[in-house]
Amino acid sequence: MYIRDLLKKESLSISFEVFPPKNDTAVESVMQAACRIAALRPAYISVTYGAGGGQSKYTMAMAQRLQKEYGVPTVAHLTCVSSTRETIRTRMEEITALGIENVLALRGDLPADQTASDPLSWSYHHAIELVRELKQFRPDFCIGGACYPETHPEAANSRDDIRYLKEKVEAGCDFLTTQMFFDNSLLYSFLYRIREAGISVPVIPGIMPITNANQLKRAIELSRSFMPVRFLRLVDRFGSDEEAMKQAGIIYAIDQIIDLYASGIRHVHVYTMNKPDVAFKIIDNLSAILGSVSPAEGSR
Repeated sequence: MYIRDLLKKESLSISFEVFPPKNDTAVESVMQAACRIAALRPAYISVTYGAGGGQSKYTMAMAQRLQKEYGVPTVAHLTCVSSTRETIRTRMEEITALGIENVLALRGDLPADQTASDPLSWSYHHAIELVRELKQFRPDFCIGGACYPETHPEAANSRDDIRYLKEKVEAGCDFLTTQMFFDNSLLYSFLYRIREAGISVPVIPGIMPITNANQLKRAIELSRSFMPVRFLRLVDRFGSDEEAMKQAGIIYAIDQIIDLYASGIRHVHVYTMNKPDVAFKIIDNLSAILGSVSPAEGSR
């Protein structure tokens, strides 16, 4: 199923993100975790790509298996910044051959062993170039893109960021998924500004349940997200207690999701970090809101 068609439905839904193993030895454990998440029957599952495409062979295999065995639509991430046009062409052909219809087109980060000192040698500089190429290669692809409620870290200002985002959408993006955020008011402000700018495609909020204090530090480094005082108090109080922090972090994420649904958002994407228990608790606590049988009831 195309994600663009799924997003036209009026019912509330939730999707999850998983990431592929870093090497062959982790394939089985990571795949088991992804399958447990797929068994919860989310609206769809997105599978990340890895810096420089290093994990790309696992991305495609995971996306195909989850879609085939569980009937859950999948979105294959595709990054381009350190890839040649020949590599991207090969990846597009692989995606097509595996029956994957949805792609999240991203610039991506440079691999740790590669320098950004010679950008003139790159085949791609921005995600918009990948979006155009995907659309040209296969016009019926459902293409997603990333957006940043708090402005892309490399953008000069929010106005420029939204202008580039509009260009990316006009190049062929069917939907957008946001970077993680921890204050819903930031999303609501962002949605108002992009609609005013003429960006009308669906925007899916991305929620990251923070389940340990180290994860918080990493999230700040990656996204530079604003952390509300309410959330920082939660970490200060429960951060040293592993189980308490995990429970508090999940509850905070659920509270964000409920507020989004109550405010008219129909679909939410959750960055589950390959944690089936986190995905289970979120689905279980939202089952009545989503109008579905809770996982606990379904397993009886």
